[in-house]
Amino acid sequence: MKRILLAALLLAPVSVPATPVPGAEDMAAHRAAYRLVLDRTRDSGGIQRAEGAMLFEVQDACEGWATRQRFTLVVHDRDGNTIETTSDYSTFEAKDGRSLRFSLTQITEGAVTSRISGEATMGDDGGRVVFQDPTPNEMRLAPGTLFPMLHTIRSLAAARAGQRILVAPLLDGTDEDGPQDSTTLILGGWQNATPHPRHASLSDQGSARMRISFFDAGQAGGTPSYEVSLRYFANGVADELKMDFGEFTVEGALVELSPLPGGC
Repeated sequence: MKRILLAALLLAPVSVPATPVPGAEDMAAHRAAYRLVLDRTRDSGGIQRAEGAMLFEVQDACEGWATRQRFTLVVHDRDGNTIETTSDYSTFEAKDGRSLRFSLTQITEGAVTSRISGEATMGDDGGRVVFQDPTPNEMRLAPGTLFPMLHTIRSLAAARAGQRILVAPLLDGTDEDGPQDSTTLILGGWQNATPHPRHASLSDQGSARMRISFFDAGQAGGTPSYEVSLRYFANGVADELKMDFGEFTVEGALVELSPLPGGC
């Protein structure tokens, strides 16, 4: 019996770690905490005040990145109503950019309002995403579809290369309808490292300011469903966030930043 098992092991194919995409080595494992406050409202909106917090973690799990984002936002309208929304979003993305697992739970006023989970794979000719929640479903992914960390890497590479725009389908697992079209505008080009007033670990990192717009599939060029402006540093850390939800915009200030252990 032992000889049979040994022979089977010797004949089994050897798993070769996938090659990380260029730029993967620059991404820093970190924990970042943001304070959220209301930046501005639209004239048609009834929002008077908003405050909250976001904690974002990237862990280096050797052949992939494990990320988790916990988000809480309390919104007060002009009629005196208060709505609290929380979300817990996590992913595991391979460093070769070809596979993604994702899970999102959103709670509004104590009740689960959205639960999305599934996994996706990409190849040279496209890929597929399989949802477990909210309804079992499978769909094809167009060639060139990016996952979240790969999108960050490609955006930083575009900024370094002097590009002004990056357009690509993006699947992050936060929409049960699948990938969204994304347009990333690079504002002002690549900036050399300068001393950071609050976080010394960012003082040796170049950066670029960007605005990322998300559109329902096939609706690029219309009104985005969501936009975020930020400054991305070369190691993937973000600050100066502004999240535009349509009726109002929230500003996110990076208040705490710490490295996380990990890697091979």
